[in-house]
Amino acid sequence: MGRLILIDVVSAGVLLVLWYFLFLHYNRKKGALALKRVEAACFHEAHIAETRWFGVSRLQAKIGFAAHWFENARVTVKLRPRPIPLKWLLSLWNKQRETLTFEADLGYAPGFHLDVFRHRWLSRQHSKFAPGSPQWTVSRPGPVVLTTRTHWAHELTPVVNTLITSRGHNLLSVRFRSESPHLAATIPLEALSDDQAAIGFLSVVRELAAGASTHQQ
Repeated sequence: MGRLILIDVVSAGVLLVLWYFLFLHYNRKKGALALKRVEAACFHEAHIAETRWFGVSRLQAKIGFAAHWFENARVTVKLRPRPIPLKWLLSLWNKQRETLTFEADLGYAPGFHLDVFRHRWLSRQHSKFAPGSPQWTVSRPGPVVLTTRTHWAHELTPVVNTLITSRGHNLLSVRFRSESPHLAATIPLEALSDDQAAIGFLSVVRELAAGASTHQQ
């Protein structure tokens, strides 16, 4: 009996080790692919200068940009902790998303602090009325801005206009600070599905940076 228990314990240990290294390789490959797409989106105007893994699920890389782009730029990729089964299950339970965050300093430090969080509300209709019945009134409003500011500073207008009119609808959050890093933008990793998506993301980030610096120029 004790021998069977020992065999079960050893087998479970071997499976855990195989699980760990298999999904560690998967995370490393997925993180490297995300960085490759970001670098390709820069049209040879930037290169990955340094990469570093923090644990099994967070990859950070410094990016060297050509002049007139960004300073002290870095990208952080946050993945699910797949190599550690319990943490992975907890991340699934908490519905944690895999994300990519771009941070950088601008040529001019913004004179304001701004945190933008983008949300979508989807409603499933539960009613005795059929969708085509005359009791339904369907409207499609444009973007709605909910703000905690009591006074709207004029330098915020270019930034907010960029968020509303650009194709950066996949952005989860945008942050501006007067201290370093001046700009941080986060996108779901699944939205960075190909090189074109990465190009769109970098384009929106550049437009946001330009909008924040407009009043300084």
